[in-house]
Amino acid sequence: MLDFTACERLNSAMDRRTFLRHSSAALATAAFSSCSTGAEIPTLHVFTWSDYLDPALQQKFETLHKCKVVIDTFDSNESMFAKIKGGAAGYDVLVPSSYMVKALVRENLLLKLDHSKLSRLKNIDAGHLSKSLDPKMEYSVPYMSAPTCVAYLGSKLGNIEPSYSIFTNATAKGRTTLLNDMREVIGAALLFLGFSMNSVDSDEIAKASQVVIEWKKNIAKFDNEQYKSGIASSEFFVVQGYAGELITIAAENEDVQVFIPKEGSASSCDDLCIPANAPNPALAMEWIDFLCEAEIAAQNMEYIGYRAPNSAAYKLLSEDFRGNQILFPDDEALFAKCVPIDDIGDNVTVWSAAWDQIKAS
Repeated sequence: MLDFTACERLNSAMDRRTFLRHSSAALATAAFSSCSTGAEIPTLHVFTWSDYLDPALQQKFETLHKCKVVIDTFDSNESMFAKIKGGAAGYDVLVPSSYMVKALVRENLLLKLDHSKLSRLKNIDAGHLSKSLDPKMEYSVPYMSAPTCVAYLGSKLGNIEPSYSIFTNATAKGRTTLLNDMREVIGAALLFLGFSMNSVDSDEIAKASQVVIEWKKNIAKFDNEQYKSGIASSEFFVVQGYAGELITIAAENEDVQVFIPKEGSASSCDDLCIPANAPNPALAMEWIDFLCEAEIAAQNMEYIGYRAPNSAAYKLLSEDFRGNQILFPDDEALFAKCVPIDDIGDNVTVWSAAWDQIKAS
């Protein structure tokens, strides 16, 4: 099991994130009010995940570029994609996961990046790029990466095998959550069965669906948000979740144990990209380049608890953060078990049908 005492520098992150969660709406409202009064100030509209930026960096960019940054959030790649494909306008930067970048490109919804305006791309981790879905960064730049993990309460379950079999643990019946994300959950079941988590084989997906249906008998719900407070407060005994949040919680609560399942897991990367109809693409380029600066990336990593694939930033990280075994494993074979969720094109209908069956069961 991994030792999370090295995460002490992250102990205040949950409080900061709580502040950000309550203040982001106010920031957005203030920004739009400024625009409505006719003040001629450039405004950058970012569509991203919640709690995914150090607010001090937002303020720094606004000062440097004499602009306003307005942040809007989504809770799933699919909802973001549906909104953009449906014609939503006004966004300058999107932060989807890599597989959804491919879907956006396929629909001609993204601009090609102008590398002549992105001087800090040289900082991006070459090893990460070699395994990425956009290795030449034609349409996207890696922002933050981390594996999907499982967390459990050691006081309730004791020493357990680091496996997806934990989702059938009788002690945790009714006190377990799985992500409300078909690619994560069915993908986990595929890995549990020894298949590719990006399989498009209908028989393999059907078998994986039956595994999830068995897991479902043990869970309280599918959830993308409340699992964090739930595991922290001991309401839930076992949760599937994202490394950044779980690492932070484990640093604050020594009862929370976090692992990457031995069968493997998703290694998600969220990327920075510019929609084809962006009203301010030049400022969007400045934003992306700003976030790639080594000092900025390091500060952002330590604040939100994820790994930016930025080689130049690694040496600037605190010893505690750099020593985290989930984000920076000593044995790279451990990280190699985690594979990117890939775009499956029209085969998504097979997955969607399986997910509907799981939800209805």
